Formats: sequence, structure tokens, C-alpha cells
Amino acid sequence: MANRAFLAANHLLYRRIARPVIFRGSAQRAHEQILKLLRWLDQQDSLQGILEKFHDAALDVCPVNVGGVELASPLMLAAGFVKGVGFDGEDAALAAVQRGENIIPGWRSMPRLVGAVEFGSFTRWPRLGNPGNVIWRDVRTRSTQNRVGLKNPGARAAAAFLKLHQDQLPHIYGINIAVSPGVSDLAQERREVLEALDFFLTESLHPSWLTLNVSCPNTEDDPSGHQTEDRTRQLCEAVVTHLPQTIPLWVKISPDLAPEQYDILMRVFAETSVRAVIATNTLAEPTPDAPHLTAGVAGGKLHDTAVAVAARLIHEKSQHGYTLDIIGCGGVQDAATYRDFARLGVKAAQYWTALIYRGPLTAGLILSEVNHD
Repeated sequence: MANRAFLAANHLLYRRIARPVIFRGSAQRAHEQILKLLRWLDQQDSLQGILEKFHDAALDVCPVNVGGVELASPLMLAAGFVKGVGFDGEDAALAAVQRGENIIPGWRSMPRLVGAVEFGSFTRWPRLGNPGNVIWRDVRTRSTQNRVGLKNPGARAAAAFLKLHQDQLPHIYGINIAVSPGVSDLAQERREVLEALDFFLTESLHPSWLTLNVSCPNTEDDPSGHQTEDRTRQLCEAVVTHLPQTIPLWVKISPDLAPEQYDILMRVFAETSVRAVIATNTLAEPTPDAPHLTAGVAGGKLHDTAVAVAARLIHEKSQHGYTLDIIGCGGVQDAATYRDFARLGVKAAQYWTALIYRGPLTAGLILSEVNHD
């Protein structure tokens, strides 16, 4: 049973000491420092057991089956936190793996501390991401905003790196593969997604689930407009056919589609054997520094929109008897925001921004509040 006194003490320490120090600088600098810390933690064999003990003390085992996966807890760390560094080419990324560099900071330490993690998003080819300041926070609304630009080492290098450490990977984890920004040809889009998937399968990496990310508003070319009936159907059919039956397909969608488009997508997902829909990705808004650029908003500013999308999807599921699950994602930071999804019938949720505002044991805090409020 989670230790409420332990949770309360850790939350107090984070709120009174760690968070003020972190928030003293910019969100960009904090992000860079956290990546350095994660890279160091991943190397510390002696600390891994301590991280697991923190997790066990903070989080009760409350199993839930969602999207064909048996999770120990209904809360998962969303993609985007443990995604890796960027490279300007595949050869450079693979060379870094061969040199023994940690190209995915947090791969080892974060699952031990927080539980289920979705790694990625990974694209077929490495991406350097956007330059300059790409991360912001809005303390008043407990929000974050980023235009990192899908920075990642690419699927081939990510798979090679995780293969090297396969014996230390968590028992339960997901892999998130994103549709390549800038690709408008459907055949190329499908081919690159399947190539990315094949890198992981060829390395005998079998995640508990695979998420197909068909929207990423922090790139210059947000593929949200690609979420048409035909494109989505062809992508989902191709991936489901390619996946082993033991790996369910989840899909992550945009928060800003037309209501009728969500209805169409739900029908497509049901007909192509998608097991879960993550609602939603971040919401594109102008950046604080340059209003002509957009970046994905997460946390408090996203919450109401994400809940509304989940409600629409749940309604369609009920109306037509679809069996796929809806996973909440958007501003889950406390008991109230978690219940906003749960009262719709959502069985599990993902979080990200809550780590920034409430600390690394936020999943335990949220579930403790839900159980004792």
C-alpha cells in the first residue's frame, strides 16, 4: 500500500525546495539540466534499486487492462519525455550507439521511478529538432509548451540502443512511432512507418504496445491534416498487419479536429483493429517568443479540450459498440483532472506536464488523492 506520509513528504520537498530551484531558470534550461541528470542516473547501478523502492512506496498496484495491455497502474508517462537526443543523420546516430553513448536519457531510470513509460516519439530518420528556445512553462495555468520538433535519434539507432540494454528494459513499456513530418506521399509515409517498426521487431524488441502518432504540432509540418479516413485507414491497416498479434496498436490523435472527423476516425480504428486511442496530443498555439510560430500546449491549457475529445470518442464507442479503449491525455495533474476523464469511462491516462509541477512521484500523488479525497 502506498505510503501517504512518504508521498506527502516528497511532495512538500519538491514544492518547497526542488521546484523553486527548477523554476528559477527558464523552462529550456531546466529541460536541459533534467536530461543531464537522467543521463547520469541511467549510469548509476547502485541507484536503480533505490528508484524502484521510491516507486513501490509511492504507487499502489492497481491493475487495469486497457488497449490489450495489463498495466500495474492506470497512469503512464506519455511519449515525449524519454525520447532521445537528435542527430543530423543515421550514420552519426549509429556511431554514437557504437561508442556507448546514452542516446535516450531516462531509458533506465524513469521506468524504475514512475512505472509504465511510452518511449519516443521515434521517426524513421533522425531529427535534430528545432533550434533555439523550444520549451516554455505557464505557471498560472500549470501548462507547458514546446516546439522541440520531434527531436530523436531515429528508429534504427533507437532500436539498436535499446537492444544493447534489452536485459535492463522494463517488463511493461510502449514504443511511439511518429509519422514523418514533411512527407505528403501516402506510400512513402506508410513505407517509413513500417521501416521504423521493423527496426524494433528485427532487434527482437517487443514492446507491450505500439503507438502510432499521427499528429505532432511542434513541427513545422503538423500531420494533423493527414488524419483523413483514407490515410488513417491505410496506415493502421499496414501497421496492424505488420505487428505480431501480441503487440496491440494504439493511435495518438490531435485535439483540434472537426467533430465529424473524430466519428470517422473511430469507425476506421474499429474496422482496422486498433486497440486504443490516446486523446490527445498537444494543442498548437503561438509561441511566447514568436507569435508567427506555433508550439504544442500541454497541461492545464489543454485539459478541457482533451476531455471534450475523449467524451466525443466515448460517445461514438457507446453508440456503435466499438471495443477499442480511450486513453486520456491532457492536463492530468491531480484527482480532479484525472476524474474528468474517469467519469467518462476512461480506464487509463497518460501524463507529462504533471512531472514539472508536482514532481517525479506525481502518479502516486494523483492516485492517492483519487482514493482518499
